[in-house]
Amino acid sequence: MKRILFLSLALFLVFLLTAAAWYYTKLKPGNSSYTVAAISNKEILTRLNGHASSLLAYAKENGYNTSTCFLVDMSVGSGKNRFFVFDLTKNVVVDAGLVAHGRCNKDWLNGRQYGNEVGCGCTSLGRYKIGYPYTGRFGRAYKLYGLDATNSNAFKRFVVLHSYTAVPNDEVDPLPICQSDGCPMVSTAFLQKLGKIIDQSPQPILLYIYDKN
Repeated sequence: MKRILFLSLALFLVFLLTAAAWYYTKLKPGNSSYTVAAISNKEILTRLNGHASSLLAYAKENGYNTSTCFLVDMSVGSGKNRFFVFDLTKNVVVDAGLVAHGRCNKDWLNGRQYGNEVGCGCTSLGRYKIGYPYTGRFGRAYKLYGLDATNSNAFKRFVVLHSYTAVPNDEVDPLPICQSDGCPMVSTAFLQKLGKIIDQSPQPILLYIYDKN
């Protein structure tokens, strides 16, 4: 009887260790489930590949980071992961998270609306250079410099990459998440991940916010 109990306990411990090892591999950095091959929506995948390719060429020409870029697909609902960390050397998405869009000074913006005017409160589409970190009203944040005509006033508008406690860590679709005053606003945990990438990069990282068109 004791031998049976001992064998059962040993088998149970082996099961626990195996399960723990599997779970740990899922949590290891760089082992994200968000690979290009795993993204089922072909339209999203096509846009990711196309914009990543163009950003790589732009980065090479202008002295930006050629290993990593950030891509935000505003055609995706806010309750789904739509902020992608893209490995330009391996052509894969290595991480993804939620990101809020601008409410354009409304209590709640239905659909999408974009703008570049100072005070508009809207998201601005286009390429951004991620600048230096600072501590503001939402804690650690990163300055953003608009590189296109569609987001040329980003710095003047105080559009920055920052976190907000109301942004969830995980997807909540079909529910939407909160809206911002134009900033790409992420969860605290996700900003910590992004911050490590930004702070360790020898060259500035490019962020591209785009829609279907």
